[in-house]
Amino acid sequence: MNNKETLLGIRRGIEKESLRALPGGGLALTPHPVALGSALTHPHITTDFSESQVELITGVHAGVDDCLRELTEIHQATYRALADERLWVSSMPCGLPTDETIPLGRYGSSNVGRAKSIYRMGLGQRYGRRMQTISDIHYNWSLPGVSTDGYFGAIRNFRREGWLLLYLFGASPALCDSFVAGREHGLQRLSDHSLYLPHATSLRMGRLGYQSDAQSSIAVTYNCLESYAASLQAALSQPYPAYEAIGVQTPGGDYNQLSTNLLQIENEFYSTIRAKRVIRSGERPLHALRERGVEYIEVRLMDLDPFEPLGIGADAIRVLDAFLLHCLHSESPSDTPDEIAANAHNQHHVAARGREPGLKLAHWQGGERSLQDWAGEILAGCATHAEALDAAHGGNAYRSALKRVAERLQRPELCPSARVLAVMDQDFDDSHVGFIRRQSDATRAALLALPFPEALQQRFEKMAADSLAEQARIEKADTLDFEEFRRFYVAPERMAV
Repeated sequence: MNNKETLLGIRRGIEKESLRALPGGGLALTPHPVALGSALTHPHITTDFSESQVELITGVHAGVDDCLRELTEIHQATYRALADERLWVSSMPCGLPTDETIPLGRYGSSNVGRAKSIYRMGLGQRYGRRMQTISDIHYNWSLPGVSTDGYFGAIRNFRREGWLLLYLFGASPALCDSFVAGREHGLQRLSDHSLYLPHATSLRMGRLGYQSDAQSSIAVTYNCLESYAASLQAALSQPYPAYEAIGVQTPGGDYNQLSTNLLQIENEFYSTIRAKRVIRSGERPLHALRERGVEYIEVRLMDLDPFEPLGIGADAIRVLDAFLLHCLHSESPSDTPDEIAANAHNQHHVAARGREPGLKLAHWQGGERSLQDWAGEILAGCATHAEALDAAHGGNAYRSALKRVAERLQRPELCPSARVLAVMDQDFDDSHVGFIRRQSDATRAALLALPFPEALQQRFEKMAADSLAEQARIEKADTLDFEEFRRFYVAPERMAV
């Protein structure tokens, strides 16, 4: 068990994506507001896939409350630049226009800025732009003294048991039918424009979300850094016939994608958790990992909670801390292809049917376990770590959070996914857009009503101005022709040590 000093050394940060939506519930097609600075260089406010998709990024924090305080301030600064737009508070998107109308993120005329936009063009070509408008929360986490092998052990256990987080925190059981227009989806009709599954927890993490037939062929193992890096590098170096047919450029010279390989860059690989390392300017993430090891892990399966003004609350963060310690300190045998397939099966089952009474999952040690029994066992393991965290910090915040959240196991109606469906039914004629629009309006009003001192306003204005100046500096400093830069950017040798 970790000692007090080690537990107080936990560091965390949050990245939160949200679509910019119009008052009526449609996607805002306006450019990223200039008042927010440069999406290329701003340290806390950028865009994700779309120009209409804001990403808010905290710094690294020792305290849960400090992390949420900074996330609140970033929200406040963002809302003040949005005029009558609001941040959509659901992971599943607002009303979407046709696929090709969804605007790609734009990052200026520099080589690196153009590469970021062309990467997004490639994502749209490969998976469709609608799929990329899904938004979520990433939780970045580290603990002092953990080795690269230790982090990979935690990652293997997270992949075995992370389905529990979908049950406890999943908040996307329904969606606007514009998201699946023209696609086979297997959902049930709830109202004129809303689709759902009655026991779903997180449609975002199911078969309609970040899924790809091409990526299902990538045999990534998490048994050690060497095997993980080798399997990713293979996908980053291997041409894929369907993407070769698209081509890097059109006959007219416009770019379709950065490469025709199975993955354009490392971030294209979809995973519920990633091994991460802060990269140096111009460095490939895989090279950074190989050279300096894992620095932190990034949890990627948390839905935006529409009942939380920031999309995530202190209880969820504290449960994540205890759960990650449980993953880190539990026995973690090597994964196998069969187990990896079983993990994917469990993820899809809990995403689509997590609140279904009697649901059984494939256990990594063989056979089936009921979700209820297995979840209870995991939470009992987390309780030990919650107690240790409370002993380190003083008070009972961790144990209280775990107790409140664990109640959802016995009372599924308390799960965010069940609450979303209940409120939609009670107050919004089963309209997903109607409910999320109301929640988005209320969240906007609440955050705009909070005090925002002049000094804070000036600090964010300076960050925005500095980021625009830095973008201009980068653009002026370019010397390479873009095609030369692109070939260098995707060169396989840059991923090696």
